[in-house]
Amino acid sequence: MKPTVHTAFGALIVAVMLFPVYWMVNVSVQPPGSTLTTPLIPTELHFDGYAQAFEDQGGNLLTSLTVSLASVAFSLVVATPAAYALARLRSRWVSVVLLAILFSQMIPGIVVANALFSAYNQLGALNSLGGLILADSTHGIPFAILILRAFLGGVPASLVEAARVDGAGRVRAFVSIVLPVSRNALITAGLFTFLFSWSDFLFALTLTTTDDVRPVTLGLYEYLGAHVSDWNTVMATATLSSIPALILLLAAQRYIAAGVGSGALK
Repeated sequence: MKPTVHTAFGALIVAVMLFPVYWMVNVSVQPPGSTLTTPLIPTELHFDGYAQAFEDQGGNLLTSLTVSLASVAFSLVVATPAAYALARLRSRWVSVVLLAILFSQMIPGIVVANALFSAYNQLGALNSLGGLILADSTHGIPFAILILRAFLGGVPASLVEAARVDGAGRVRAFVSIVLPVSRNALITAGLFTFLFSWSDFLFALTLTTTDDVRPVTLGLYEYLGAHVSDWNTVMATATLSSIPALILLLAAQRYIAAGVGSGALK
């Protein structure tokens, strides 16, 4: 009897947690109007809100996708060799560096955003894709280093030494040996970096002052104020902005479990 009760209780908790997602999708397929009259179960499906969302927010979705993918690439290029060096070096300074990385994760985002705004304003980097990519990478790089170091510390040194004996240089051994066996950890770090960038609102609000470069999070925020009586379009935009993250999470679920689990066991 206990397993049945536990399962039912767990299903109830999941249903409560997922109800806002269901309501978002439900409202997105309703005709324009107030959410007060929205039925619990839709009887007719209307996709006018999605057509309007694509027309108004398609460019913002593309901007978010570009910034997020570029942040993933930049973060992994920087974090992977740094994590490997921290995993292999035997020095008292390694602990100091790791402590500094942990402290960097504790700095409030508004402090970083204000500092970047001043620097970007002087450099003329406001309202630029490169500026947003660099800003979002400030979240991704420290986290990726911590995730990757936990895994890379368990990669047998004999694998690299064997490649060196066969004539491979340090860079070739790192690229041909270390990176392939670190696939799960790389996917895990990359996915979390993507989620950080995709859901970013603070940097988008602080570092963009025009409509030229506008991620979907900021576009949705401004869209909400302009379409407060057109909730099906607002919810359609929110649903569309959730799809990329959902697809990546489902596709990389087994890699995430393997990457985090392997790092925790080292």
